[in-house]
Formats: sequence, structure tokens, C-alpha cells
Amino acid sequence: EVDYTIILDEKTLRQWIKRLSKAGVFSLDTETTSLDTLCAELVGISFTDRAGEGAYLPLAHDYVGAPLQVSLDYALTCLRPLLEDPKIGKIGQNLKYDRSVLQNYGIDLKGIRFDTMLESYVLNSVGSRHDMDSLARQYLGEQTITFESIAGKGAKQLTFNQVGLHEASRYAAEDADVTLRLHQALWAKLQPQPSLAKVLQEIEMPLMPVLAGIERNGALVDAKLLGEQSIELGEKMVALERQAFELAGEEFNLGSPKQLGAILYEKQGLPVLSKTAKGQPSTAEAVLAELAEQGFELPQVIMQYRSVSKLKSTYTDKLPGQINPRTGRIHTSYQQAVAATGRLSSSDPNLQNIPIRTAEGRRIRQAFVASPGYKLLAADYSQIELRIMAHLAKDEGLLHAFRNDLDVHRATAAEVFGVALEDVTTDQRRSAKAINFGLIYGMSAFGLAKQLGLPRKEAQDYIELYFQRYPGVKKYMEDTRALAADKGYVETLYGRRLYLPEIHSKNGQRRQAAERAAINAPMQGTAADIIKKAMIKVHDWLETTDFDAKMIMQVHDELVFEVAENQ
Repeated sequence: EVDYTIILDEKTLRQWIKRLSKAGVFSLDTETTSLDTLCAELVGISFTDRAGEGAYLPLAHDYVGAPLQVSLDYALTCLRPLLEDPKIGKIGQNLKYDRSVLQNYGIDLKGIRFDTMLESYVLNSVGSRHDMDSLARQYLGEQTITFESIAGKGAKQLTFNQVGLHEASRYAAEDADVTLRLHQALWAKLQPQPSLAKVLQEIEMPLMPVLAGIERNGALVDAKLLGEQSIELGEKMVALERQAFELAGEEFNLGSPKQLGAILYEKQGLPVLSKTAKGQPSTAEAVLAELAEQGFELPQVIMQYRSVSKLKSTYTDKLPGQINPRTGRIHTSYQQAVAATGRLSSSDPNLQNIPIRTAEGRRIRQAFVASPGYKLLAADYSQIELRIMAHLAKDEGLLHAFRNDLDVHRATAAEVFGVALEDVTTDQRRSAKAINFGLIYGMSAFGLAKQLGLPRKEAQDYIELYFQRYPGVKKYMEDTRALAADKGYVETLYGRRLYLPEIHSKNGQRRQAAERAAINAPMQGTAADIIKKAMIKVHDWLETTDFDAKMIMQVHDELVFEVAENQ
């Protein structure tokens, strides 16, 4: 049984504010017109301080016949002291969103204690969803009221201001109630595990407002430059298409797997490396990449065409349309509870995926500019994951290279190939770099052979030589595999966990993938924790200095700032 209230008059609102002020901690949720925080308008707010109870304060339901509601200005004036009081704790589900929406109304939400999405994510980042409906099913065994069930689906879906108050209030008050009960269930699981509680309270929770700030700051892009690049990429696609037609001896649809398959395998007689589920020769990306590596011209051109086409559709065509008309900037959204290892991911648009290795990719990066009188400044960690590997493996050879500021790939090449540092060739350094990074990702001799274009036996010899020279790395990898098999999870240096459900799988491929993840996760996860801690510290420092600078992007181990030229 639940007891939910609709607040339709000023007196009831004041009573609830008084109650919440005394509660010490309460959960809240905003109802809005949009998922885009910058243009979302507040329709109502729900809150509660007791499980099974809840209140909904409607503010802007404007359908025909909607009852009179407390005015928005009055409500926010009354709520501001409560919402901005750092001593009164707030609990929410994805509070980064609610915080940003309230900022649109000049309210700075303070006292953020817990976020159920982040509690669930820290508890187990693998294989489970962290949205409220999924969490309620998993931890409370309850089916919540879905948005679709009250607002409809597809083109006819209503925005929340058009939803009838009776349905809206039950849905909204339930959100606040379920959030509070989810927190109680999740915190009961986290609290007895100090390392996980610490990851939540010292990394994820303090990072949330920092990310909200970065998203609001946004990044400036030169739409004219992107438009010019779009035209050039379009011309390049036409030229590559012509080249493909010449190589094929006929015109065909480059986007059709059926037509491409007929030309590659029937007409040109290329080797069939893999088949689809229906038994047809595959034209998948990985297969074409392998054929291109083997020196076949048409797959090389097709791969180039796909790469240029992706840049055009994902970035040069799309980014100008994602410029916010009010701010004139692009505002990405950072997901804190998606990547299993603790890394952030970016969406709408994804600003972490712009390629840097191709000339076209680098040109797209040039379209990101600073406001007049400002410069972009990027700071990134140097070979952070390799340094973490050296630290975790306590390997004297690697530690020596880093302590003495040597080029670590050159130092590895000198060790593996038994030559003096100054005699290492470019090819030897490239091979050593492939081994260094390959081992971080648990690469096998087969994978290394493929990457370096060597016979498998030679690649295996390289790996064995590497392990002879860096015995600490080999021991770390063996110990980590054993620990993962024993515990079912691995940890970062800060105690973040990655569970490995497939570590005992009967399927060899799945088990090996879990073992590779076990070796990589402590390194990638620790690197993610370090940059998150840096973001919190830099943000706090910028808040207390007079620097005219703001953080505008995070790209894995790199932070990007917009800084006044004279600073």
C-alpha cells in the first residue's frame, strides 16, 4: 500500500517543505518536457522522505481542463532554500539530469548524497542496466509505472505537461518513492564493502556535478569549416566509388552486402575467410579489413570509402545540426554508468571517438575552436596504462624505464631484440609498442602476428623474449588470471570491481575473453579512476581561483579546457 499526495495549494507545499527540512535526507525527481537538459522545461517535482509515501507538485500541466496549480515562481521561491541547503541530503536516480534542469531556473542543487544509478553501477557494472525500471525489478521485485503507459508511444506520445494529473502524480510520486527504497536496498549492499563505498563517495558522486558543468559549458565548433569538409568528403566518396567500379569492372551498390559479395567472391574469386549465419561469404568490416591487409585492392578501396562515409555522416553532416541555438555550442552528454571498466562514455554527439590517426579525422578536430580571446588547451596523461602496468606488476625493467624517463617502447625494443638503446630501428620500436599495448589488452601470439604481419611462431618468440626480460609482467598476468578465477572479479587500485561471469565458461573463447578482460580491467579501470579524480580536483581548484578557464571535454586520458589567451 502506498500513500501519494498531489500538492495543489500553497499551504500543503509549505507543510511538505517543513517536513523535508526536518528529515535530514529526502529523495526527489523532476518531471520535464524534454530529455535535453538545456531545453527541458519543468512540469513538476516529486519528493519523499519515507518509503511508501510521496508527493507530487505539478507546476505546468496545461491540457484543457487541468486544475489550477501552484505558480512556478512561488513554488521555486519556497523550494530554493531547501534545494540549495548543503546540510539537507538529496537522493535521486540520475541526479545529474535533475541538477541541470534546476540550473535552468537559477537553482543550484546542493547536498547531493546518493544517486541510485551510480550505486547500482558501482555495485556491479557488468551486464545489468541501471535505469530505474530495471533496478526496481532487480532489487525490489516490483514493476513500476512506465512513461509509455501514461504518455503513449511513438509520434502520438504526449509530453508530460499534457498527461492527466491523476496518472502523472501517481507516476511521479512513485519515482521518488522507488528511488528512496532503491537507495536503502543498494546502500545496504554497498556499505559492508568499504572499497566500493569509497569508489561511490570519493569518485562517482563528487564527479557528477563536475560532469554536469562540463556538459553545460559545451564546445564551440566552426560550422562553416565543417560544411566545407562535408563537401570535400562527399567528393572523395565519389572518387573512391569510381575507383571501386573500375576495379570491379562494373557499377554496383557499395552499400549492398549481396552485390559486394558477388563481385568479391564470384567475380574476383577472393578467398572466403568467413561466412554469415545463412552460409553466405561475409562482407563484414573485419573480413574486409583482413582482405585489405592481404593486399587485395577492391577491399582496400571499400574500407576507405566506408571510413570517409562514416566521418561524413557522423560528424561533418551531423555536428552543425547539434549546435544549440541558444548557446551556439555543442553539448555532449557524459554517461557515468555505461562502460564496465569505469570509463566515461560520451553521446549526442560522441566527442570521444573522433579519429586522430587519419588526416580527415584530424581536420574534424580542427573544427573545434575557442571563443575569441581564448585558446583550447589539452592536457593528457602520458602512457598512463603502461605506467599502471609497471606499478601493478612491480617489474624492475619497466619501472626503470619510467623512472629514468626513457622512451618506454624503445627501451622494450632494446631489451627484447638485445640491442643498445641508440641502435633500435623504427620497425623494432613499432614491434615493441605493439607488444607493450597488446599485452595490456591480453593479446595472443596470433593477434600480435596479425598486427605485425609476422608468422605466428615469430610473434610467439617475441612474447616469450618479452616475458624473459620483464618477468614481473608475466607473474602479474598469471596471478591476475588465478585471482579472477578464484574470486570471480578483479579490482582497480581504488577498489572498483569488474565481475567476470564468463571466467569459468565451458566455452573456450568466452573464457579467454574473460581472462583478457581480467588482465586489462585493473589497468583501464585504474586509469579511469585517476582521470576522474583529476577532474574533481581541477574543477574544485578552478572554482577557487580567478582563472578565466573552463573544462569543456574529457577524452579518456585527456582533459580539454578553454582558457583566456593571457592566462
